[in-house]
Amino acid sequence: MSHVEIPGARVPIRMWADPGTVEDAALQQLRNVTTLPWVQGLAVMPDVHYGKGATVGSVIAMKDAVCPAAVGVDIGCGMSAVRTSLTANDLPGDLSRLRSRIEAAIPVGFHLHDEPVDPRRVHSMPTAGWDTFWSRFDGVAEAVHFRRERAAKQLGTLGGGNHFVEVCLDTEERVWLMLHSGSRNIGKELAEHHIGEARKLPHNQGLVDRDLAVFVKDTPQMAAYRHDLFWAQEYAQRNRALMMGLLQDVVRKEFKKAKPLFDETISCHHNYVAEESYEGMDLLVTRKGAIRAGSGDLGIIPGSMGTGSYIVRGLGSAASFNSASHGAGRRMSRNAARKRFSARDLADQTQGVECRKDAGVVDEIPGAYKPIEQVIDQQRDLVEVVAKLRQIVCVKG
Repeated sequence: MSHVEIPGARVPIRMWADPGTVEDAALQQLRNVTTLPWVQGLAVMPDVHYGKGATVGSVIAMKDAVCPAAVGVDIGCGMSAVRTSLTANDLPGDLSRLRSRIEAAIPVGFHLHDEPVDPRRVHSMPTAGWDTFWSRFDGVAEAVHFRRERAAKQLGTLGGGNHFVEVCLDTEERVWLMLHSGSRNIGKELAEHHIGEARKLPHNQGLVDRDLAVFVKDTPQMAAYRHDLFWAQEYAQRNRALMMGLLQDVVRKEFKKAKPLFDETISCHHNYVAEESYEGMDLLVTRKGAIRAGSGDLGIIPGSMGTGSYIVRGLGSAASFNSASHGAGRRMSRNAARKRFSARDLADQTQGVECRKDAGVVDEIPGAYKPIEQVIDQQRDLVEVVAKLRQIVCVKG
């Protein structure tokens, strides 16, 4: 489908979804964003749903300003995927041991590594820039300095919620490895610190939503936020790279006889800020629950834990600020999902997938998400499908 425009806003709101299917609260959030004088345009992805501050599935283009709540508290959250040389024929009938080995190598939930992982000890792990990256931690907000040791031990860990590690098969029965995670607790604390700082600024008094507080160009607060934002985005990227290295090491050990090889990793943020130019203007583009889909850009759009995922290539739509959806998107809140579904429902909806099927992850049940095929179909002018994957192992915290 092509986009539709939502009326009643100061700047165009271009939406790749049926407005009739979007909650009123989310539509109001979108209109609230456009009241900010720095906003030049707003694109809305088909996985749109209500979020804190800014709507999940929104792409906000601002001139000379940025809204930290519009990034979300998991700065740099995103996806990584890699195709392997393995095929379905290389896999055992029982995948429970493979899942257990993954869970042993990559801490999930609130767990962390006993000691920071040395990237030089992870097979084929890129090690360039790690020392420089950590040297920049001294310049982040002093409020989080006491978290340095924890942040180091959390590199290479998954977290909980909708984060996952998966083993998948494509339509040609090739094995893929895929994971979803972000900047862990350090990104959350940095985000909350800067959101609090933004709310105190004089120009942010009297906003229609206090979560829309912004930093503006050429101020010390903006400079501090940009430093910490880009550091946290790099943390998230390195976190995924380290997990992917650990995951590949598990696969190498489990399938020694097959001697698995790995293609180049595809990686993309979907909660972040990028400096981009449109119509001759240098803008700060915030994607919250959206990936970059510039012409030729490879991206990952996952479904839920029982419905498969897509590898896509961007078509370069300027109308969407070169963006596409970040996943299927929730159609009900976590609380609503827990009330509606049971562990038995989860087991029914994840048949054929080696994964947790207990009450602790019922809020991640496929029925709580929008149909991924529909979400893909609504953005055929934004991306083309490169591969369709179905998960056979799914690790969650």
